[in-house]
Parts: sequence; structure tokens; C-alpha cells
Amino acid sequence: MCGIVGIVGKQQAENVLLQGLERLEYRGYDSAGIFVADRTSSHLVKAQGRIQNLADKLTPEVTGTIGIGHTRWATHGKPSEVNAHPHTSASGRLVLVHNGVIENFDDLHQTYLANDVLKGQTDTEIVVHLIETLMIQEQLSTKEAFKKALSLIQGSYAFALVDVKDPTVIYVAKNKSPLLIGIGDGFNVVCSDAMAMIDQTHEFLEIADGEMVIVTNDSVTIYDAAGRGIQRESYQAQLDLSDIEKGTYPYYMLKEIDEQPAVMRRLVQEYRQADGEIHIDSALVSELAASDRVYIVACGTSSHAGWAAKRFFEELTQIPVEIHLSSEFGYNLPLISKKPFFIYLSQSGETADSRQVLVKTNELDYPALTITNVAGSTLSREADHTLLLYAGPEIAVASTKAYTAQIAVMALLATAVGRTKGLAKATNFPVFQELGIVASAMESIISEKSHFSDLTAEYLTATRNAFYIGRGNDYYVSMEAALKLKEISYIQAEGFAAGELKHGTIALIEEGTPVIGIITDEVTGSHTRGNLKEVESRGAKTLVIASEALAKVGDQILLPQVHPYLTSLLAVLPTQLLAYYATLQRGYDVDKPRNLAKSVTVE
Repeated sequence: MCGIVGIVGKQQAENVLLQGLERLEYRGYDSAGIFVADRTSSHLVKAQGRIQNLADKLTPEVTGTIGIGHTRWATHGKPSEVNAHPHTSASGRLVLVHNGVIENFDDLHQTYLANDVLKGQTDTEIVVHLIETLMIQEQLSTKEAFKKALSLIQGSYAFALVDVKDPTVIYVAKNKSPLLIGIGDGFNVVCSDAMAMIDQTHEFLEIADGEMVIVTNDSVTIYDAAGRGIQRESYQAQLDLSDIEKGTYPYYMLKEIDEQPAVMRRLVQEYRQADGEIHIDSALVSELAASDRVYIVACGTSSHAGWAAKRFFEELTQIPVEIHLSSEFGYNLPLISKKPFFIYLSQSGETADSRQVLVKTNELDYPALTITNVAGSTLSREADHTLLLYAGPEIAVASTKAYTAQIAVMALLATAVGRTKGLAKATNFPVFQELGIVASAMESIISEKSHFSDLTAEYLTATRNAFYIGRGNDYYVSMEAALKLKEISYIQAEGFAAGELKHGTIALIEEGTPVIGIITDEVTGSHTRGNLKEVESRGAKTLVIASEALAKVGDQILLPQVHPYLTSLLAVLPTQLLAYYATLQRGYDVDKPRNLAKSVTVE
């Protein structure tokens, strides 16, 4: 969600901050700001809307050798310039940026700041006022006041704080929200995502929850909650600037759709051993094989990937699988089986809703695996095991290649577990060969972009709402297809089990309502066609996405044949392209839909 950047010890810090914020645009935001200073001057600039609005306000005198910047996704207080970060203390001496949510902000306000006048409505402004109040009332240094404030705060946070009177230090702390320190040559940086500062350094330090860090141009000092110094090794971020550039593509989403065949092939390369077996840690495979139930915990698109994997995972492993929404599961724990195994699906590995579940399952000593696109992310560090998606950075808010990568990795994992258990279906499932077939089939679908653009113009560009329907795995793909359409084109779209339409939802069908049917299952395909006839008779305008073997004359989109376990990997591609072209044709920003964030780091 919100993004943080900071730098100390480099001339023209404002340029570094602005470029870093631009690389964090993909996370979603509604306002942005930077603070820069040196020993003679300081400057605070904020703007509502896009980073370009902020850039337009930067005049030549806005420069410094230390600075912090922020992109805000509103939680407390409406999107506005006054609520944008950075925020200042009452005197203006302290400047703070913050990701997360302070749960006891009102108590802090009433207890410590009853007489303070606040400019906006954010919890962050309360924190920076609190730190200065502690400095004044208790005669504390900036470091001491910051540390005490941290002991009083409840909630999630990533903080970067600067004291105008000492423009050589950035004070940093985190709890539940991601934050990294980047190590430079004569300078150091702070960022919520390594991508923001990858042009400055590839060497980063992780910060654990509850720690406070003092960052200067030539030192990084980490303290635990008790004030003890901590030594920690840095790591090299495996990112390249070319990975996060659009190249010749007009939008990241289209680039990432096109990258999906390459992702399938890379997964085969990364997970296939020289002897042809699946390269997954044997301890993970054995632990999962010994479980009596698998709980997949995820949000949004990742949850839909879990549903798409459920059937083949159960068939290949003979272990029952449950899919749970993170935001619900953490506060409404069901009856857990005797030998559970938890799988967390998350593109970013920083999803706050999933992390709060992982914390609880760790406390209960349940084994956990994170399947993520980001090595070293919070969910990866805190789970017992990690499998990587190897999809490369996903920048567009609407997830595409991470979804298909999650399904493919789940197929590899299920096959490995089933083979360990000696199950015939897993032993006889040539997973690498089938993923190779999927990659080629994906390429054939992607090559028909003009066809999808034409279909979008006919069915979706002018509509107010739309429905996707299917049965079994086609229903699960319908849920993801509807999410893609509504999150970027703002068409009110829903994915339904085809047989459920007549149990109420068919009342919403009007003349010309688009209903898109997905048919890849031989057993249920004819039933879905019957449901399409039912809505047609009530005025719906139907479009069919069907596997070649099940296709009928008049079907608009045909899918190459792939193994029945993997049809979701193909069926979703046309829906991604339909959503893309619907957004483009309606005049919206494909990569940056309103109100949304790429990495959801608050519950």
C-alpha cells in the first residue's frame, strides 16, 4: 500500500526520493510528499494525486543531503494534501512518514496531545506530535523519545523520522509493515520495497518487528525493543532495473500478461532436477505428505489461485484441501484437524491479513509454507518453508502472472507430495511436460490480441455490469475473471457457479447484459451451456470461452487442449485480456486503478 523512501548522505536527495517514489507507484496511492534538508535549510512538499503532481511542485531550491518521501493510500482521513505525508510535529522540528495503522491513536491523542492543534485527520500526525511532546515534557533526546513512543504505540507501522536540528540521521522502526535499509557507498537508504532503491544499491538489511534503527551516511545501528545492539548480515537483492521497466509496452499489465509463458518455462527450469525429478525440499514434502488436511490461506487473486488448485491438489495428494480468506480466518478459526498443514499464497509476501493468520498458526505450532514472488518477504521469513514463484516483479495492480505462477507451483508441489506417497495419479502426471504444453498454448492465446480487443468492444466497453459463469474449476476461474474486470475497468462484474444463477441472480439479467461462460470440463460443460441458454432467453448477450475439444459452432474463444488439471492456467488468459481492453477502451489507467493498492500491508 503506502510506500516509504529515505536517503542520508547524498547530494540532491530530492531526485533520489522522487525516482524511488515513482518506482513505488505500482503499490497504489492517492497523495505523495517529500522532505529534504541539509545544515542550512529544509523543505517539505506534498501533493494530492500522482507523483507527477509532486514533481511539478519541486522548485530548484528544494534540495538537500537527507530526505524522506512517501506515497499514501488513505486509511485515516480522506485523500488530501493536508493528510499527505510527511507530517510534522507542532513546532515543525520533527518530520515523519509512516506505513500502517495505529490502533490506539485516539487514546494517545487524548492522553498526551489534548491541547495540540492537528492540521489533518491522520494517525501519523498524532505520532509525530507525540514524539515531540515526550522530548519536551521528559527532556528526552530524539532517539529516546522515539523509543518511548514506540513502547506506547499499538498497531502496525513502518516509520522514518528526521529531526531538522540534526539533518544527518534517519530514525527508523517497524512492526508488521515492511521496511528495509539499503547500504550505499558514503550514503544509506530506507525503503519499503527494494525495488524503490535498486538503482542506488543492491545490498540491503532486513529489519525485524519491534526493532529501532539509527541510519546515518556511514553507519546503520539496529536496536531490539530492550535497547540492545544487534548485528545482522546484509543480503543482495536479486533485481535488475530492466525487470521493472515497461520497455515498449504501454502498460505493465500487458507486459505481465505476455510474460506468462516465460514464467511457466522458468518454473520448469527452476524446479526440475537434472534427473527429471521435482526440486522441492524433502522436509517440506514429507511434512505435507504426513498431514491430514491442507489449509490454503490467501486474499483476493491469491485466494482464487487456491481454489483453482484445490481439485488437482486433492487428486494428486489424496489430502483434503480447504480454502480460507485471510481476513476472515484469523478472527474466526474453524475446527482444525489433528495434523494440519498451512499454505499461504501471497504475491508480495507482505499481505497483512495473511500475516496475522500466520502469527496465530505459528503460535499453535502448525507447520506453514509460503508461496510467494518475493524472497525474504515477511511471510517467507516467518513460515517454516518457502517456495518462490519466479515470476519477476509484478508491477500492475491487477495480478496476472502471479496468479498463474501460484497455480503452477501448487501443481509442482502436489505432484511431489503424491509421488512421495506412491500415488499413481501423481507418479503418472508428467508435470514438467504439461507445463511446457501450457506455455505454448498460452503463447497462441496471447497472439490473438486483436480478436480480444474486438470482442471487448462488442461486449464490455459500454456495459454497466457483466457476469462470468462456469462450474467446478471454471467457476473458480470465473471469480478471478470478474475480479480482474471490476478492479480495473470498474464494470460491476460477478463470477458465479453457473447452476446458481437460477437460484436468484438471474433476476439481474436484462436485455444486453453480458454473460461470459467458461467451459473446459467435459462433465459439466453441457450444463453450463444450458445455463447460458437460460440467460439468453432473458435477454443476455452471451460469450463462450471453451476448450477446443468441447467447442461448438459459434463459440467466440477457443482454448488449446491441455491437461485437465491445468485448464485454469489457460482459461484465465482471455479474461485478463478482456479486462485489459475494457479498461483501455473506457479510458482508464490500466496499471493504477482507483482506490486499490498492489501490496496490502494493513488489515
